Amino acid sequence: MLSSIDFIRRSLETHLFFARVMKEHSFFLQVGFTPRDTSFTQQADGFRREFDRLLGEVVSLSNGVVSPDVLQSGEVISTYTLKAEMATSYYTGVRIPTELTQAEAGIMGGGLMPVHPLLEQRVFLINQRAIGLITRLIQFKATTLSNVLSCKMFTNNYPLLLDHIMREAKFYLKMVLRLQSRVDIDIEREALEQELFWNRIMAEHSKFIRGLLDPTEDELINIANNFSEEFDQLTVEAKAAMDMTLPLEKVTDDSRKATKEIRDFKAQGTQGLIECKIKSIIIPLLGDHTLREANHYLRLLNYMSGDAKNNKKIK
Repeated sequence: MLSSIDFIRRSLETHLFFARVMKEHSFFLQVGFTPRDTSFTQQADGFRREFDRLLGEVVSLSNGVVSPDVLQSGEVISTYTLKAEMATSYYTGVRIPTELTQAEAGIMGGGLMPVHPLLEQRVFLINQRAIGLITRLIQFKATTLSNVLSCKMFTNNYPLLLDHIMREAKFYLKMVLRLQSRVDIDIEREALEQELFWNRIMAEHSKFIRGLLDPTEDELINIANNFSEEFDQLTVEAKAAMDMTLPLEKVTDDSRKATKEIRDFKAQGTQGLIECKIKSIIIPLLGDHTLREANHYLRLLNYMSGDAKNNKKIK
């Protein structure tokens, strides 16, 4: 069973990463609907604002509690997040609360202050609130995808992207439910689940980038396509590891090398989008969004390939 401090820390770390991911999913949905579907645009905007509020509360509780490794990984915010938000707000006319990003930049790592007895209860309530909010967002995404696939709706988002962001929301929900139950996590099982999930996500990011680049960007298209093929193969390897036909260590090492490379590619791409040096229909915040997910996955891979292998439980 998780200790109180680990429950608090891991809950806040999970929300710092995933609540921002969800608010950005909501934004991508919001700006992707056509003028006919204003009710869907408004619903997506409502979800975005709710996740803004959730993230704001999490940020207010995180100072001195969350791990320095998480804050330094570039998964909470990257060096490009603020500029990407400002550029994206300029392009779309949607006000993005950059003050949240600035507040996150000021969070200090754990060990600096004692945990207040009421903090655990507040975090529990945040988790409960998040469970309800994520569940509703999953249903909204599912409805949107169903409408698109049945030709009842057009959106600028790929059907695969709609499915992609729905799977990420389901993964977030599963993690919060686990935290609420206070269960210890078997590190090997967790590694297999994470690598199978995130290798597929990285492969799909590559496909989205490939498809959203201007057709004249031949070099970048080829690089994205190569990453797509590499992470498709790593997804197959992760499945083989789950079936015990391939060593987990090999999959982790291969995944870590590839994730470092795609992280660097995404960082260069995000900078290029912000500086208007890449021809595409990729909004800058989407570039930064995929970069932070690569940073998150890379931190997990570094953890799983380190001393944690010799410790079967995450305490």
